Amino acid sequence: QVQLVESGGGLVQAGGSLRLSCAASGRTFSSYVMGWFRQAPGEERMFVAARGWSDSNTYYTDSVKGRFTISRDNAKNTVYLQMNSLKPGDTAVYYCAARYPGVDITSARRYLYWGQGTQVTVSS
Repeated sequence: QVQLVESGGGLVQAGGSLRLSCAASGRTFSSYVMGWFRQAPGEERMFVAARGWSDSNTYYTDSVKGRFTISRDNAKNTVYLQMNSLKPGDTAVYYCAARYPGVDITSARRYLYWGQGTQVTVSS
């Protein structure tokens, strides 16, 4: 069983920054791809970013490129999402997820494990 626990959400003004953390436990994650998704009220869960646990390949949705950075600390089994220059449109519940490497890196259906989510609210 894999457990993912997010933290770091909150309320921030537009232009501000937040760093989300996702602590993983229960299994070794050397072969997992770790991803971040977000879901705004009334909308589908959308891909934000992903990173291979043991390589440097990273993926971002276009709307966050240049503003968000996904990184990981292998020693702590933790994945981070640094979010800068936040906009009101970034407001959502952010979820951490894990999957095996493969196709459709942006598809939520391919991810096996999910955290409980953390709320990010950006005020204008």
